[in-house]
Amino acid sequence: MKRIPRRVNSTDPSSDPTAEKTRTPIGRIVAASLVGTTIEWYDFFLYGSAAALVFPALFFPASDPLTGTLLAFLTYAVGFVARPLGALVFGHYGDRLGRKKLLVISLLMMGGATFLIGCLPTHASIGMLAPLLLTLLRLVQGFALGGEWGGAVLIVSEHGDPKRRGFWASWPQAGAPGGNLLATAVLAVLAAVQSDEAFTTWGWRIPFLLSGLLVLLGLWIRLSISESPIFQQAVANAEPSKSMPIVDVFKYHWRDVLTAIGARFAENVSYYVITAFVLVYATEAAKLDKGFVLNAVLIGSAIHFFTIPLWGALSDRIGRRPVYLLGAAGVGLWAFAFFPLIDTKNFGAITLAVTVGLILHGAMYGPQAAFFSELFATRMRYSGVSIGAQLASIVAGALAPLIAVALLSAYDSAFPIMLYVAGAAVVTLITVYVSRETKDRDLATLGTPQETSTIR
Repeated sequence: MKRIPRRVNSTDPSSDPTAEKTRTPIGRIVAASLVGTTIEWYDFFLYGSAAALVFPALFFPASDPLTGTLLAFLTYAVGFVARPLGALVFGHYGDRLGRKKLLVISLLMMGGATFLIGCLPTHASIGMLAPLLLTLLRLVQGFALGGEWGGAVLIVSEHGDPKRRGFWASWPQAGAPGGNLLATAVLAVLAAVQSDEAFTTWGWRIPFLLSGLLVLLGLWIRLSISESPIFQQAVANAEPSKSMPIVDVFKYHWRDVLTAIGARFAENVSYYVITAFVLVYATEAAKLDKGFVLNAVLIGSAIHFFTIPLWGALSDRIGRRPVYLLGAAGVGLWAFAFFPLIDTKNFGAITLAVTVGLILHGAMYGPQAAFFSELFATRMRYSGVSIGAQLASIVAGALAPLIAVALLSAYDSAFPIMLYVAGAAVVTLITVYVSRETKDRDLATLGTPQETSTIR
């Protein structure tokens, strides 16, 4: 059987004098990844919040409220469709040219698209051209995010101490609630100081335009870090593959791609139900004020941000699989308490529903970066991690708000949505259960398919 070329030198990255000389301290690497992913997720989640709150009226005014929301979420889903394409392109060049260059490009693309959304004229001004331009910019957002996630988690995973990889690699993951926290905070402040009319007329543009300033900050930090030393050594010591990285991924790691897709299923579905669909359910079904719900999500996201690294650290001690299985089982069961708590219309109960849901989600999201990084060989790791994660985003994250809205519209009940989340949890439980533990793997080693496969 054909083997992937092995390294002939020590697997310790510090053995390469060039890599050691230019190596950036892990704290700065984590900061660069965290700030960048926070900004990118701020842009992405800002769109999701706007799709639930203002886009139906501004870009799809001829529809009834629930149909308008469904159409807005369709443009939201378009961003997920573009993610695998971004994963392919960024993964290919990230495996050929390095992680750092592609992270800078993804940040510029995401920030530019978000800024332009804030400048868009609405349906009242230019008619059908408005939703078309909105969809185009959403495609750019999705394309950029499809390449961002893999590079951000890899550059940390490949720099840090292997014994604490779960902890260090979980910090870029905290950028997701960090971005959601930032987006929700900005929207909550605007909702508090503006009337609904002012927010709908012009206030919604402010958080999108703010992205331009945030990108400058992230760009300054990302340009200051060094390339991954493990990637540099892999380039220096391995014979270059004649095939594209994505071809090698599906040749040597197709089982690991399936592992990533299945493991991400419940994580994606639960997160977008808890943070995006909850705004629709609370305002349309429970008849609550949007600021009321945004404040609950704000609190939950803050706690989520700090618990993700704790779950990552726990996975360093007891393994990725036990922590991940706990999170998947937890969100599946919590779905049956989540919606009844929202229906109480009590702020404390709603905050509890969102917070506990996000803490359980973190048990999957915290170890995920290290777990997925440990599935793939170095010269195809960016492609493998990205495509595995982003294919799951299409069937899980992209469809979650759409399916939830459709179920609510068809049955006028949250129970089918509870079953939907629980079903997603079963998929992830089975996938992770049949996989092998990865926490002791050496990322600097290029292995054969038999050595790297996580399927038992």
